Amino acid sequence: MGILTNFKKIFPILLLMGIVFTACNNDENDNDLVIESKSVADYSYDVAFEWNDLFLEIERYAAGYRPGPAPRALAYIGLASYEACVNGFEKHKSIATLYPGLKLPVADATAEYHWPAVVNSLRANLMRRFFRSASNTLFEKITTLENKLGSKYRTESTEDVIQRSVAHGRAVADAVWEWSTTDATGHDAYLDPFKGYNWADYSNKPGHWRPTVPGPPQPMFPFWGRARTFAISESDKLCPPPLPFSESPTSPMFNQAMEVVAQTVNAPYENIWIAEFWSDDLLNLTFSPGPRWTAVANQVYKNEKSNLETALLCDAKVGMALNDAAVACWHSKFFYNVERPESYIKRVIDPKWEPVLDNPTNGDKGFSPPFPAYPSGHSTMGAAGAEALASIFGYDYAMTDRCHENRSDFEGRPRSYGSFQEMAEENAWSRVPLGVHYRMDCEQGVNQGYRVARKVNRLPWNK
Repeated sequence: MGILTNFKKIFPILLLMGIVFTACNNDENDNDLVIESKSVADYSYDVAFEWNDLFLEIERYAAGYRPGPAPRALAYIGLASYEACVNGFEKHKSIATLYPGLKLPVADATAEYHWPAVVNSLRANLMRRFFRSASNTLFEKITTLENKLGSKYRTESTEDVIQRSVAHGRAVADAVWEWSTTDATGHDAYLDPFKGYNWADYSNKPGHWRPTVPGPPQPMFPFWGRARTFAISESDKLCPPPLPFSESPTSPMFNQAMEVVAQTVNAPYENIWIAEFWSDDLLNLTFSPGPRWTAVANQVYKNEKSNLETALLCDAKVGMALNDAAVACWHSKFFYNVERPESYIKRVIDPKWEPVLDNPTNGDKGFSPPFPAYPSGHSTMGAAGAEALASIFGYDYAMTDRCHENRSDFEGRPRSYGSFQEMAEENAWSRVPLGVHYRMDCEQGVNQGYRVARKVNRLPWNK
C-alpha cells in the first residue's frame, strides 16, 4: 500500500520528466531535418513558355536582330536559365565549366528555392539587356510580365524563399550578361549589321554576291562567322563547296536556277502556302527564322504539359543550336560568297523574273535577303532547331504547327507533320518556291544544321 501511495506521489513528476525528455528528443531530431524543396521538375513549363512568348513578340520588331543576334540572345538566355536552376534538376547537370571565363554564382544546396521565381527574375533581367533598343511599349511588357508572375509566385511560397530566388536569378543573369559582353563580334552587333564591309572588295569572280533591289547596298553581318559558339569548333563552320559556277545551259548550276524559275512562275497554291508559311523573313511582320523554332518548342511544351526541367533543357539546347548554326552558316556564306538566284536568273535566263517574297509592311516587291545565298540560313537553323527538339521529344514526334494561325496578311494556316525532321526539310525547301535560294543552298543548309545540333546534343547534359 505504501509503495502504491509513493508511486502516486512521484508519477506526475515522472510524467513531466517523460514529456520533457520527449520534447528534448524531438528538438534534437528537428536539428537533423533537411527541408525538402521542390525540384525543378515539380513545376510546370509555364514560366519558360510565357517568357519565350514575349521574346518572340519583341524580337518581331527588333531591327538588326535577324538573322544572327536573335538566336544568340536565345542561347545566352537559355543557358543562363538552365544553369540558374541546375541545383534543382533531377536528371541534368551543369555544363558551365565548358566555357572559359564564365563564372556563375551557385545556388545554396541547403536552402529552398522557388525555381519559377528564379527563372522569372533572370529572364526579365536579360531581356531588358538584350532588347535595350525596344520601343517603350514593348520594353514595359517585360516589367508587366515580371510583376504578374512575381505576384503569382508570392502566393506559392514564403517571402524569404522568393527573395532568395529572385536574388539568385538576378545574380546568374548578371554573370551571364557580363560573359556575353566579352564576345567581341556578337555583343551588340545589332547596332551595326554592316561593320564597314564593302561587297565590291570581295566580288572578284563570276557568280559572287552583289546587292539586289529592293535591299540595302551592303550584305548584313559579314563577320558573324566569328561570333562565339557553344558546341562547335572552327573546323565545324565550313560546309562543303557549292556547285561549280557556270552559265552553260547544260550545267548543274543552270539547271538549279531553272528549277527556281519553274517553282515560282505560275506556281500552284501549295507552293505559295509553303513559301509564305515558313518565310519569317520580314521585320515587323513575324519573328525571325531562328526564333521560329522557339515558337515550335512552346507549342510542344503546351501539347505535352512539359515540366520546367524539360522546358529549360530544351530552351538551352534549341538556343545554343540556333546560335551555332547561324555562326557556321554565315561563316560559309561569306567564304563562298554565292550570288542569289535573282542575280543569276535576271542575267542569264529572264531579266524580268522576280522572287516571290513581297513585303506587305512597306510595299516592297521581289525581295531577296541581303547576304550571300549558300548555304541557306533558314535551312541551317531549321535543321538545328529540329534536331535539338527531336533529341528531347523524339524523332517521330508528330505535331501541327500553329505558329501563324489566324494571320490574314499572308498564308499562315496550320500545317501538320510527322516529325521535326519533316518540318525542317519543308522549311528548307520553302526557300526555292519563294525564289530566294537554289536547291543546293537548302540541302547543304539542312546537312550543316543537323551536324551543328548533334554537337550541342552531345554536350554532357545528363547526370
